[in-house]
Amino acid sequence: MTATPKPTDATADVAAAAAPLPEPGESVPAADDLAAQLARAQAEVAELKDAWLRAKAETENARRIAQADVAKAHKFAVERFAEDLLPVADALEKTLAAGDVTLETLKAGADLTLRALRSAFDRAQVVEVNPAGEKFDPHRHQAMQMVPSELPANTVVDVFQKGYLVSDRVLRPALVTVSSGAPAEG
Repeated sequence: MTATPKPTDATADVAAAAAPLPEPGESVPAADDLAAQLARAQAEVAELKDAWLRAKAETENARRIAQADVAKAHKFAVERFAEDLLPVADALEKTLAAGDVTLETLKAGADLTLRALRSAFDRAQVVEVNPAGEKFDPHRHQAMQMVPSELPANTVVDVFQKGYLVSDRVLRPALVTVSSGAPAEG
């Protein structure tokens, strides 16, 4: 009666058959050495897997924090500019609440309001574009009409509405009349 090999014995036989044969003169590693190498390799794999999971979790946390910071920045971006506009509202209210309104007090109130508004614009880096007499720039100006003029062609003759920039980006283009060149003599 022959004994049937156990599955673990068969697995060991397959592993032994798959292992490379030692070179002549080289000693065959002992089973205890192989078990120790396997244990070290498994410990290293577990350590690397743990480090990878920690790095992945840290990256995910950093991504979530960055997303929250961006959301807060979008939500509260206008807050500083709104605070700068509060004195403008105060100046308008004072002007309108004045009891003895004369042309001079109304003008003084409007001047005060305009100064407060320009101050708020300066702090927010909102720059006025008033291109009268400048060369037409289609990136910053919007031509409403062309008229014959003594000014060179493509020069801004008149400004219907000033434009504004925010940090060199066009917030609103200036609405302008552009010269088509000298009028035809007839």
